[in-house]
Amino acid sequence: MTAATSTWDPGAEGVLRLPSGRLVRGRGLRRPRPEGPEPAFGLYLLGRRPPAVPWESHWLRWPDFRLPADREAAEAALRAAWERAAAERVEIACGGGYGRTGTALACLAVLDGVPGAEAVAFVRQHYAARAVETPWQRRYAARFGR
Repeated sequence: MTAATSTWDPGAEGVLRLPSGRLVRGRGLRRPRPEGPEPAFGLYLLGRRPPAVPWESHWLRWPDFRLPADREAAEAALRAAWERAAAERVEIACGGGYGRTGTALACLAVLDGVPGAEAVAFVRQHYAARAVETPWQRRYAARFGR
């Protein structure tokens, strides 16, 4: 399989399985990249432009402990990442891998059919207990796509 048509190993570090079966890897950019294949696409949630990577990527301005600077752009980027995750290795990452990444993963869970009120709990159970760090991130995920 090529990177464009393969997905993650469901048991790999940071990989979240959505109810549809889509696999998305969340991670913190301040830690080393996990062992294994590279992503086909990365969505990076940072206050500043991230360093270049050898795979296709998109930067979404999203300051630490905050919400995306442009909510329309965020919704479009998250929808695109969710669509791509059906057939590609998609990585979503921020600095630590919990707040912004967890919030984005909760939004993908909503797109995948998890009720907004349950999305944060879903991500905390299946990705990381520390995911989604602030009350406004929790509200953003619960109301995503409305």
